[in-house]
Amino acid sequence: MALTIGIIGLPQSGKTTLFNALTKAGAPISGYATSTVQANIAVVQVPDARLQPLADIFKPKKVTPTTVEFVDVAGMGQAAQAHKEKREGLSAEFLGHIRNADALAIVLRTFANSNVPHIYENIDPIRDLDSLNAELALTDLTTVERRIERTTKAAKSGDKKYLQELEILRLLQEALNELKLVSQLELLAQDRAVLNELFLLTLKPRMYVLNVSEDALAAANDLLARIAAGKDVDVNTLESELQGIVAVARRAKEEGSEVVAVSARLESELTELPEEDAHEYLESLGLPQLGAERVIQVGYRLLNLITFLTAGEDEVRAWTVTRGAKAPEAAGKIHSDIERGFIRAEVTKFEDFMACGSFAAATKKGLLRLEGKDYVMHDGDIAHFRFNVGK
Repeated sequence: MALTIGIIGLPQSGKTTLFNALTKAGAPISGYATSTVQANIAVVQVPDARLQPLADIFKPKKVTPTTVEFVDVAGMGQAAQAHKEKREGLSAEFLGHIRNADALAIVLRTFANSNVPHIYENIDPIRDLDSLNAELALTDLTTVERRIERTTKAAKSGDKKYLQELEILRLLQEALNELKLVSQLELLAQDRAVLNELFLLTLKPRMYVLNVSEDALAAANDLLARIAAGKDVDVNTLESELQGIVAVARRAKEEGSEVVAVSARLESELTELPEEDAHEYLESLGLPQLGAERVIQVGYRLLNLITFLTAGEDEVRAWTVTRGAKAPEAAGKIHSDIERGFIRAEVTKFEDFMACGSFAAATKKGLLRLEGKDYVMHDGDIAHFRFNVGK
């Protein structure tokens, strides 16, 4: 099943423009727009520069990238201030599309444009983020309070399980009443069972996608790199748009969230150009790839995922596993029988294989290794699994 990232943001933040750029950059393999709640959904291919070199060598019948699903739901923030005042959360229709998302991409606009008015009339990405967080927290609060009602009734039996659950729920209730993110709370491992049943929005891994002006794109990426590296940035010397970018980047670092700067309008325009022209323009900005591609890749990093590869004359294919997964688990991504009957994995690093040009040459140089059940997979491993299910 594809990884799912929910795209949320205020109206006019550029989230739908970003969604359109993502689906074009990632070569959509399916997509549709629902009519009732204005949701755009698309499953797109994850760009992976390693697939084509392998395809050039094996000349396979097909090449299959791994995929990611993006969900762009309209409506969030249209009554953000009213929601805060009434202590209301998000609608059930909205929740139906993002409750099961693996991560959230929160789009924040950093530039002014008189042709695209902001719902708060001026630009302040931190204020916008706080507004969105308030809606998410209030939605989670409703979820928690409903669970408290049920658990309170069950706890009358005196069962310690329900009494302990109530303690956790009331801790969550207190934090959410203060509009705090559940992801920032220090919770014990045994509390996770309760949390996993609640599908809380403020617990989901998140990335901040800064929709910046084209003129600020190069400077924005430089600032993000500096802040990620722990270098000092004097905001007093920066123009207002860049100051907002720095503020969000610092918030993200405090939270342990990811942040990406893109120009949604530029992304949309570049996807209409021939690939060579688009990359040439990106290089002139000092950017190695489309922002849409970076959003996809950051999503994988955010969820602690890696990609391993299989290669042969029939197919060259990318597969996704959680970082730390062992060889039998990776084999199971291909087929459950392979995991069940796992014997060993023949593994070559992508760089080693490309240097050798074939499995035979890699074996001769000792770069193809036989690994057992305890082998931990690495990003870019090319694997062939030996198995025996028996009769």
